[in-house]
Amino acid sequence: MEATTPTTTPTSAPAPADIRPLEIQIPVEGMTCASCVNRIERFLNKTPGVETATVNLATEVATIRYLPDQAGRDDLVKAIEAAGYDVRPQPAAGLATTAGAELADEADAEAESRAREARQLRDQALASLAVAAGIMLVMFWPALPWAMEDVNKVVLWPATFIQFWAGRRFYDAALRAARHGSTNMNTLVAVGTSAAWAYSVFVTMWPDVIHQAGLQPQTYFDSSTVIVGLILLGRWLEARAKSQTVGAVKALIGLQPKTARLVRGSGPEAREIDVPLAEVQAGDVLRVRPGEKVPVDGVVLEGASAVDESMLTGEPMPAPKGPADEVIGATLNTTGTFLMRATRVGRDTALAQIVELVRRAQGSKAPIQRLADRISGIFTPLVLATAGTTFVLWFVLGPEPKITLALAAFITVVVIACPCAMGLATPTAIMVGTGKGAESGILIRGGEALEGAHRVTAVVLDKTGTLTLGRPGVVEVVLAPGFREAELLDLAASVERGSEHPLGAAIVARARLEEIGFRAVEGFRALAGQGVEARVDGEPVLVGNERLMAERGVDVAGLRPAAEAAAADGRTPTFVGVGGRPAGLIVIADPVKAEAAEAVRELAGQGLEVWLVTGDRRATAEAVARQVGIPPDRVMAEVLPAAKAAAVTALQARGLVVAMVGDGINDAPALAQADLGVAIGTGADVAIEASDVTLVGGDPRGVAAAIALSRRTMAVIRQNLFWAFAYNVVLIPVAMGLLYPWFGITLNPAMAAGAMALSSVSVVTNSLRLRGFDARPGHLAALRTGIGARLRDASYLLGIAALGVAVVAGVIGVDRWLNASAVQVDIVATDGGFSRPEVRLAAGQSFLVRFTNDGTAFHDWHVVGVPNMDLPARPGQTSQARFLAPAPGRYTIESTGGGASDSNLRGTLVVVPAA
Repeated sequence: MEATTPTTTPTSAPAPADIRPLEIQIPVEGMTCASCVNRIERFLNKTPGVETATVNLATEVATIRYLPDQAGRDDLVKAIEAAGYDVRPQPAAGLATTAGAELADEADAEAESRAREARQLRDQALASLAVAAGIMLVMFWPALPWAMEDVNKVVLWPATFIQFWAGRRFYDAALRAARHGSTNMNTLVAVGTSAAWAYSVFVTMWPDVIHQAGLQPQTYFDSSTVIVGLILLGRWLEARAKSQTVGAVKALIGLQPKTARLVRGSGPEAREIDVPLAEVQAGDVLRVRPGEKVPVDGVVLEGASAVDESMLTGEPMPAPKGPADEVIGATLNTTGTFLMRATRVGRDTALAQIVELVRRAQGSKAPIQRLADRISGIFTPLVLATAGTTFVLWFVLGPEPKITLALAAFITVVVIACPCAMGLATPTAIMVGTGKGAESGILIRGGEALEGAHRVTAVVLDKTGTLTLGRPGVVEVVLAPGFREAELLDLAASVERGSEHPLGAAIVARARLEEIGFRAVEGFRALAGQGVEARVDGEPVLVGNERLMAERGVDVAGLRPAAEAAAADGRTPTFVGVGGRPAGLIVIADPVKAEAAEAVRELAGQGLEVWLVTGDRRATAEAVARQVGIPPDRVMAEVLPAAKAAAVTALQARGLVVAMVGDGINDAPALAQADLGVAIGTGADVAIEASDVTLVGGDPRGVAAAIALSRRTMAVIRQNLFWAFAYNVVLIPVAMGLLYPWFGITLNPAMAAGAMALSSVSVVTNSLRLRGFDARPGHLAALRTGIGARLRDASYLLGIAALGVAVVAGVIGVDRWLNASAVQVDIVATDGGFSRPEVRLAAGQSFLVRFTNDGTAFHDWHVVGVPNMDLPARPGQTSQARFLAPAPGRYTIESTGGGASDSNLRGTLVVVPAA
């Protein structure tokens, strides 16, 4: 899906000053690891006109910010293709740009494309694993009645088919990277499987050369096919897991109704028809009945009801709605029926904005990911060099059969070192974390905001609209001598009609109840942080705080006791002066939100300093602080709007990481100055540009929930990155053979493929565990701290590691147990004969032959007439293998090496019936 489809074409002219950058999202195909991400970003950032480019491995989307006069979409696509990757086809024409297009259609198209790719991965993985299982069954079946040379010629064909059918994707991607002088994860898989397949083909076609070299004709067709199968299986599991990480977007889109009830005409001629949602236009009149979802954003015209807005706010209590109230699309009408006028449709609705915000957040990159990307960019060449060194060391210093052990170690290192897990460690967690936040009414702008929230050490809370309801009302009118209440309200409301301040709106609303406040006003002027002034019928009128009255020479000493008493109760006194005389005092109360005290307790419980900042009087501010539990020494009162940013700066100067919580408009400078800006949004106000986090619905407990979600997400990211790095740090040396000199332990290529797939899948599924975190405001469980809690949080990956070690140890242990429980047969060959010319066994008995060649020529221990019972050794070499005794009888043992003294190397295998 693309967020923007630019139509401009690049030019070479200098950019005009008014050209603004555009942002586009382009879906990319063929990425498999963090090195792919790093490569695409480098190519895009080198493209003229591109300001920034970030690529998300989990969403497979490149987000590019560019100047439209210097670059166009074609240039960006060419840069991605030049890096060796493909661009997923765009949605059908018009689908992404039509205002009334349904989000669900676009999501379905994208989901179908991903599902098709997942099905192909699944089919190829299952086919590869089935072929690998068949090859293993044939090659390792005890007492196989066919010679292994003949078996190899049969399995060559299905193995080759898998190598170049299912494995073609690795070759294509590796060749594209090679053409541009680069390598990636596909290079590792292609090199590893090709080495296994090519060596096996050589063994199959020229077995005598292998035999004379003192090697068993051992092929790796099973390894090449199982590596391809397990890696494709891992990618399929990743694709399935990634589809679950974007479940939040699907869930949000699923909230949207399919149809709307359109009202045409009015009065007796009115008729109602159901129309597809895409046909609804702004201005249309719609009817919403009980139990139906509100189709689009709008305003109630007639009727009343209660609307469940929990999909936006997380608040379970329905909100009452009546004429002139806003309603939001996809919310649920519960009881009454009402008529509404559509105001925002299609991509302008609150739901569409939320979906777009979540998509952008899920496609963003956290700063912590940059380290993994840089490492992955140089990782593949280092792995290839390490694998080559491993091959040389085994071939030069290793025991016999050197070539076989060296090749197996080379393949194992190449396969096990894939940096897939490093690439998936961060984006999958960000996708789940931001999606979980959206489900709980916490909209996080992107990975940088999500990461930044966990570092916050101090939270600055605005008062009005954050800790209080933000809907103040007049609760008392105190009159000065010579004035009547109606006269005072009439003058004050007439002046406040021109103000946008909520206190002024409260005065106007009170006056409207008595149908006053409509007098003519001249010279209106709003004074920031003080109040308003104007002339009414030629007489100057002031409405504001005591500072304004003092500056204009109005003596309000007689009203001061009432003002101080009101402020002590947490109410706001507003003075009114008329003609230079005090006229009275209007007391306005903005009730504290019921959740405010709990919000402060949750923040303090997370070890955060909580501050209150307001332009209100100190007495009022301290009264509110007392109600919510903020200490008086952390109250900043009578702070002008422009000074709030300076207050944030002062806290930052103390070394605190500050989150500012405000309404996103008046507090925009402070929100921008803070390390983390948190905007309180209500209704459709979901795209506040000054903030990093928006709390839909206005519940202040969402601040603590957002920080807790960030901390939990960052903990998962750190677990993932530690796992990914530790996995390579530990297993690459093991794959090289570090444990062999002491314990005789090596990893085979099949184990390496399984471990690589397990690593990637475990990182993705560990991120999915975030889905169990309840980020709804007011639902935070006690946060655990300390080493024990961290170990419990990381227990999933620790369990995966223990399981992996147990599986490998089990395989090695079973193999050693089988060797130890078999009959031990030691044979030493000299040029003159076998040290043990006769061997006696029972039919079906397992026996382990250790064959040592102490002669001067190549010899082998071969049972005539029994397929595959052959053990070769060059001079000075000891080979061993486990066999099952054939049917009862006497069998000739001879050497078929062709040496001059081989005629003396004869013996007898006597097989008696089993007891």
